[in-house]
Formats: sequence, C-alpha cells, structure tokens
Amino acid sequence: MDLLTVNGAEYRIIRLLGKGKGGYSYLAQHKEKYVVVKQIHHEPCDYYQFGNKIEAEKNDYLRLVNAGIRVPRMIDIDIGNERIAKEYVNGDTILEMIEKGISVSGFLTQIYDMAAVAKASGINIDYYPSNFVVNGGLLYYIDYECNDYSDEWSFENWGVKYWCGKFDKDEN
Repeated sequence: MDLLTVNGAEYRIIRLLGKGKGGYSYLAQHKEKYVVVKQIHHEPCDYYQFGNKIEAEKNDYLRLVNAGIRVPRMIDIDIGNERIAKEYVNGDTILEMIEKGISVSGFLTQIYDMAAVAKASGINIDYYPSNFVVNGGLLYYIDYECNDYSDEWSFENWGVKYWCGKFDKDEN
C-alpha cells in the first residue's frame, strides 16, 4: 500500500504508526505536509463493543473539540472508505517515554487538567499512554475515542496505573 485516498485526495503512506481497537494509523504525506491517515478496521475486539466506527470517530472528535480537549485537527473524513486524515502531532507518546525510562511526572498536571475538563463535559477519554503525544511541552490526545463519563474509567481510577508504568503491555 503506497497510497490511500481520502475523498479523492492522495496521501503517500510513509509508515504504520500503530493499530488500535478501531483502525490502523499511518504517517502519510500530502503535498509537503505530514498527516495521519486512519483506516478503520473491523477486526474483532473481545473487550470493546463498537457501533458504526467512522460515525463514532466523527461524533467523538466533535465532542472532544467542544469539550476543549487538545486533539489533532481533523482534516477530512471519508465516510464511504472509512478513512480519516488528521493533523500529525510529532513527538514521543507517553508510552514511548515510559518505555525509555523518561519521567512523565512533568505531564501529570496536564493530564489531570485534561481529565477534569473531560469529566466536566461528561466524557471519558482513553487514558492509555500510547494515546498521548508530547509536542512543544504540550500534551495532545491523539485518539478521537471518548465515551460517556463513568468513574470506573476515569483517569484517577483507570488511567493513572498506566501512566505510572504499573501495567502489563498485553493488557491494552
């Protein structure tokens, strides 16, 4: 796969960034800009139930933006091909920093602030550390997944253990 199109715009695939519950994310280039192209997949996931994934991505993005969560800008969405082009946020993920032995304690204030904003907006985000990139000292939530708020899935009750490095990588 060298090219993916999103509503007719061609994106040259550079490399796979990662596979999540809902899709594959690729670093791509469009004209002179780096972007992320996410291709929705329909592979089974035994711990998460999905409805219409592409519609959920669109709706969740709007919920996150309206809540004030720092996310990469959605550039385009191709409903028919189940693809999204979004801004590329260059930097290490929190998970990469943890794996390299780099302290992430300097970002705890930002994640607690983000969690408070999410809770006040009635949503939870996926606090797993691979979903957060540091760029210019700022923390970005690079996934668009969010759900209605539940204490069980809050940062304090679920996410913090992953940020502290006390987890089995095969768990997520």
